[in-house]
Amino acid sequence: MFKYISKTLLTGFITLLPMVLTIYLLYWLGISSEEMLGNVLRTVLPENTYFPGLGMFAGFSVIFVVGLMMNAYLVRKVFSLGEEVLYRLPLIKSVYRAFRDFFDFFSPSKEGLGQVVAISLNGMELIGFVTQEDEQRLPPSFRDRDSVLVYLPMSYMVGGYTILVPRSEIRPLQMSRDEAMRFVLTAGITGKN
Repeated sequence: MFKYISKTLLTGFITLLPMVLTIYLLYWLGISSEEMLGNVLRTVLPENTYFPGLGMFAGFSVIFVVGLMMNAYLVRKVFSLGEEVLYRLPLIKSVYRAFRDFFDFFSPSKEGLGQVVAISLNGMELIGFVTQEDEQRLPPSFRDRDSVLVYLPMSYMVGGYTILVPRSEIRPLQMSRDEAMRFVLTAGITGKN
């Protein structure tokens, strides 16, 4: 009886947690933008024109406008110059670069993880993602080997291994990046789809 109750509670928790975390993230973004921009709007706008939710609307509008502006070459160039300054500041460069790399992974304009591949290792096959095929972007000691950099994520963990693999030892798989990541992170329990 106790085992059944525990299993049912765990199933409910696993079912609700992703939904609750997603809703909470959206809630936090909305509340934060309302607090920050709402105070600014109250001081700028006439007294009776502000209404609750206007700060949140303004926050999402700012994010949308910045996204639109990043399509312009000049804005991207100015942004890149600003990033170069940040990349030279001692403590800030490490923190900023880590955040930038993490968010670039989710950027719709960048590929993030590359082709889904299988790598043979002692008779086993590991699922990975090609992250770097251009040998000029590899460290000098890794160049001229006709190799690619492959990321091997770990199941149920945040992390993985990045390995240099000869191009001849990888086999492309017919899986989307999302399917492969979900498959690997759940240790194949959920199946391919």
